[in-house]
Amino acid sequence: MLTRSALPRYGLLVLFVFLLLNTSSAQNQSAPATPAYEEVAKQVVNASLKDGRAYEMLQALTSLGPRLSGSPQAAAAVELTRQIMEQNGFAHVRLQPVMVPHWVRGPVEEAAIINSATLGSVPLTVCALGGSIATPPGGVVAEIVEVKSFQQLQMLGKKAAGKIIFFNRPMDPGLLDTFASYGGAVEQRGDGAVEAAKVGGVAALVRSMTTQLDDVPHTGSMHYDDKVAKLPAAAISTLDANLLSQLLQQEAKVTVRLRLTCETWPDAPSANVLGELVGSEKPEEIIVIGGHLDSWDKGTGAHDDGAGCVQAIEAVRLLSVCGLKPKRTIRAVMFMNEENGLRGGEAYAREVAEQKTRHIAALESDRGGFAPCGFGVMADSLTTRKILSWHGVFAFFGADRILPGFGGVDILPLSRQGIPVIGLVPEAQRYFDYHHSDNDTIDKVNDRELELGAAAMGIMAYLISEEL
Repeated sequence: MLTRSALPRYGLLVLFVFLLLNTSSAQNQSAPATPAYEEVAKQVVNASLKDGRAYEMLQALTSLGPRLSGSPQAAAAVELTRQIMEQNGFAHVRLQPVMVPHWVRGPVEEAAIINSATLGSVPLTVCALGGSIATPPGGVVAEIVEVKSFQQLQMLGKKAAGKIIFFNRPMDPGLLDTFASYGGAVEQRGDGAVEAAKVGGVAALVRSMTTQLDDVPHTGSMHYDDKVAKLPAAAISTLDANLLSQLLQQEAKVTVRLRLTCETWPDAPSANVLGELVGSEKPEEIIVIGGHLDSWDKGTGAHDDGAGCVQAIEAVRLLSVCGLKPKRTIRAVMFMNEENGLRGGEAYAREVAEQKTRHIAALESDRGGFAPCGFGVMADSLTTRKILSWHGVFAFFGADRILPGFGGVDILPLSRQGIPVIGLVPEAQRYFDYHHSDNDTIDKVNDRELELGAAAMGIMAYLISEEL
């Protein structure tokens, strides 16, 4: 999920969403579920729990290791996914070539407080942010200045020159929606190095994007602006962020050394992976169902987004093994390079526009492999109301919270072509405990929750095929 630098922009839609919910919720609750589809849904869920293959596929995918775009593991994941689709009888399996960024973390990422009057020298737990440049070989040594916002940094002006800028605005723990909390803090990670450079800073140190207090740093995408100097940027664990902040309250000057050896290599060849369950009546009309195959190079990308990939593949497989024959073609797309470039999503949308293929909707899972709660729908008002009315089909297994919302980063380019986009919404309270960190491993994924998410995806794709 989401470098998702696009997500904060959707904060402006919150008021619209609540207004739409107020007008549609009564209608949503009163709409009767179609008995025939309820039986289909129960059949799919039963198959997923008794003979699901999503967890087995996730074990195979994560065994490759982290899958950052351009890496050998990402290339292996493309080939493994192609084989999985072919072995499960998908039609028209193919690779869609795409050139992707190739950033390499490097062997050294270190930071330490230097000669504190209170603590002496103390190592800090950090990791480079994705896309960062390296520090000089000896590292960057400078005083730290702490800020909670870009506005506060701008007010410091020249006082911040020559300093390491420490962005320490936490994710808001009071928000029920952890993705809203993430959206309220993540600009520090994406834009921090640029804003630090504008005031003459020498590096950016950013509080990790998690509500957990632990010693595990969380990476993620950042970017540069050619109008200002490029600064090295790193994430610091929340425990060490608190330590730094408390020390700054006790001492007038705190000096930190930061050393990173990351680098950016030339773009590398990679691919999206596509396979289909061909429609029985309107095969030329396409429903996309997918996730992103790449992951950050911390952990093994089990929740982000190995889970979404195997759920999309399993959703198609479940429809097939249940003997369901959707009217329209359901196309599984495993997108490459969501985390640090969106090249796969853009390439797919470009092909759709150029070939003028008829796409009915796109469905994505990129919020982790937790128990499904419902779906977010981004579409015109009539389409949204229709999809919301299907909530009763999902009620028996608790996945009936179907609301206006965000569809997904990989399918966002399709939404710009007027194609409805829908995102699976699982229970998300633990997602940012793992997101973009060494914690994102398969032992954090519950097999039954993962399989239920795949079932929910398959049911939604089938309803779209038959009714939209």
